[in-house]
Amino acid sequence: MQIILLERIDKLGMMGQVVDVKPGFARNYLLPQKKALRATEENIAFFEKQRVDLEAKNLKAKSDAEFVATKLDNVSIILIRQAGETGQLYGSVSARDIADAIQTEVKINISKAQVLIHQPIKTLGQHLIQVALHPEVRVNVTATIALSTDEAKLMVEKAKKPTQE
Repeated sequence: MQIILLERIDKLGMMGQVVDVKPGFARNYLLPQKKALRATEENIAFFEKQRVDLEAKNLKAKSDAEFVATKLDNVSIILIRQAGETGQLYGSVSARDIADAIQTEVKINISKAQVLIHQPIKTLGQHLIQVALHPEVRVNVTATIALSTDEAKLMVEKAKKPTQE
């Protein structure tokens, strides 16, 4: 199925491109989320009329995301969880937990869909997490998962000290 992208989508294309995608992906994700239009003659003409407005909206959203990125870049969050003696968590830390921690720590609204972790975190320690504020703006956040706040502070201090060789 051919569609016109209304915004940049990773591994697919840039705004305005006509791309081929599987019908289910277009029907279930791209079209309902208003990220694309079917590539008909009418929609192509409509997109060309609206291109300037869409690009201006995209540019504004990108600049807003870059402003938020300056506040969020290299932020460190602490999550307290229970774990066994080997460091395995009894539960797991999901994207929702990280988004909630960022909201309480930095007071910036982040949805769980913006937190890019491929699988839930199941061990204690420090983990580097990517947050996609815009399709073209990503920020790294460090999540320290520990048994207590004192232990988390020790982990953070240890990570900041340069290793002596």
